[in-house]
Amino acid sequence: MKKTPKKKKKYFKLVVNKKGKGKKNKKVPFWMNLLSTVLILFALISLYSFISDNKKEIEQIALSQLAQDIQIGSVEKITVEGSSLSVTYRGEEGQEVIEKNSKKEDEASLSDTLVNYGVTSEQLSGVEINIKKEGGILFWILNLAPVLIPIIFIIFIFWYLTRQVKGSGMQAFSFGQSKAKMIDPADTKNRVTFDDVAGAKEAKQELAEVVDFLKNPKKFIEIGADIPKGILLMGSPGTGKTLLARAVAGEAGVAFFSISGSEFVEMFVGVGASRVRDLFKLAKSMGPAIIFIDEIDAVGRVRGTGVGGGNDEREQTLNQILVEMDGFEPNEKLIIMAATNRPDVLDPALLRPGRFDRRVMIDPPDRKDREAILKIHSRKKPLTEDVDLVVIAERTPGFSGADLYSLMNEGAILAAREERKEVSQYDLLRSIEKVMLGPERKSHLLSKKEKEITAYHEMGHALVGSVLEFSDPVHKVSIISRGRAGGYTLNLPFEDKRLRTKKEFLDDIAMSLGGYVVEKMIFGDLSTGPSNDLQVSTALARDMVTKYGMSESLGPIAFEGSGGKALFGQGVSGKEYSSEVSAKIDAEVSRIMKEARAKAEEVLTTHRKALDMMSKKLVEVETLERKEFEDLLILNGIEPKKK
Repeated sequence: MKKTPKKKKKYFKLVVNKKGKGKKNKKVPFWMNLLSTVLILFALISLYSFISDNKKEIEQIALSQLAQDIQIGSVEKITVEGSSLSVTYRGEEGQEVIEKNSKKEDEASLSDTLVNYGVTSEQLSGVEINIKKEGGILFWILNLAPVLIPIIFIIFIFWYLTRQVKGSGMQAFSFGQSKAKMIDPADTKNRVTFDDVAGAKEAKQELAEVVDFLKNPKKFIEIGADIPKGILLMGSPGTGKTLLARAVAGEAGVAFFSISGSEFVEMFVGVGASRVRDLFKLAKSMGPAIIFIDEIDAVGRVRGTGVGGGNDEREQTLNQILVEMDGFEPNEKLIIMAATNRPDVLDPALLRPGRFDRRVMIDPPDRKDREAILKIHSRKKPLTEDVDLVVIAERTPGFSGADLYSLMNEGAILAAREERKEVSQYDLLRSIEKVMLGPERKSHLLSKKEKEITAYHEMGHALVGSVLEFSDPVHKVSIISRGRAGGYTLNLPFEDKRLRTKKEFLDDIAMSLGGYVVEKMIFGDLSTGPSNDLQVSTALARDMVTKYGMSESLGPIAFEGSGGKALFGQGVSGKEYSSEVSAKIDAEVSRIMKEARAKAEEVLTTHRKALDMMSKKLVEVETLERKEFEDLLILNGIEPKKK
């Protein structure tokens, strides 16, 4: 079974303030600040109440009662502080000392007052009298604290809330500001150059002119040449469009502003256009600079499709981008780059001369490019002596740069998981299948009958593919579950192919139907195993008829486009042919499928003995590598395919 490799992207983020300096901003919502303030206030009130409730209450006595207590000798000490009296009584052993308060006249002394109440000098001499002088800063603080502390706390609360409201207002005013991430040219840690990008030779040659212009614009201006203002990077996902854009900025040593097309668009009309203006203003102030818009098709799709009306926010944003690109001065050192994997849906106004008039196509890497990419991604990984990156490059046709990065990373993870310090060739070979199909599902155990059906099914694919002339050679057959596949047959070309022929398509369809034919031939029944094979082969047969003009009866006519196109305001249209033609297309697809089935049946019937022997061997070992598989072919009189 053939599976499409999964794609990955890398993003580089750095928040930018108005001065262009990178920093991290964490914005706390206003309601969170308000809630925290209320909770702090509640905690302080609770603490004050707890302290107040636990404060020991001191009894207040009259001055006459104090005189009587002195006369009977129960008073031990009196502390005088202004007009306040703190009285300490003599307690018996083991009992707590009793303290009471009293008051005297402000002008009169304590001794004269007590004498007037009948206390003699002898009785007064038995009492220790201490006088504390009032005044000083501590006196005023202690007296004013109960009043000032609540007032100061309330003022602080109001200041704090006002500050948060002001911050929220500033956030509302900054709603239309750009959210672009910036990489400063002085940041050597995140700097990327052409040496970090393998392959894409033609793309790097095109972009080298941009680097030269940013470094030395005078050379172009003096001769009257204008460097392209807009550069559109086109290619499949994971081929390195964003990495190339960063490499241009790194080579030229200029600021790099990166933003996704979807970050312009908000639910409020006009915000996207405002962010575009702010982004260009910021980039011009830091020029020379590069503005990079990733996935520009999010805002740059063709206008006039009737979706969203004339005031559609996406259209407003696109209009502002068009205006800003027209507003460039000839000597302004500002380049705008964009990336997309769907150039067919872009608005024609974006692609006219003066805007994105230079289009750079980035193809998937060929074998040599894949080898160079693998070397870059293996720089920081310790490899064993048996690692041969040439073999890995040969076994990964169709892999993008992102897939190769994932392959090397998965190989390192497998080695670390097994407590090894170096990555071996076996780790990298296993990681190829993990990237293509997913991890092994060792817990997905098959019964004896299911294992036999799966082995015959996969060997049906492999045997048909090995016998037919124009199908790709088989590199591996396995009945170990990976991802959603119960088993898989890995067939890869010896060399990268840019073109596919009709004969190759027909043999591929026959190979896809090999498992279907085997199940009916050997077991007289069908399982759910061939479902994906039938979907892939039927879609390929329909493309042969409707897209590639490979039908003799219908002729060289393309009945369907590449899908999802929206050109010149026409939007996405339905079928552009009659029901009679549709019936002929269905009949032609059915004919191709039946002929492919007959071809597979012929191969499997002729080599029935080899099918039985090789299927039983696959049940025993579960996996057959290329050399083991070819040895079995030779043993059964079938010549393996060679380069």
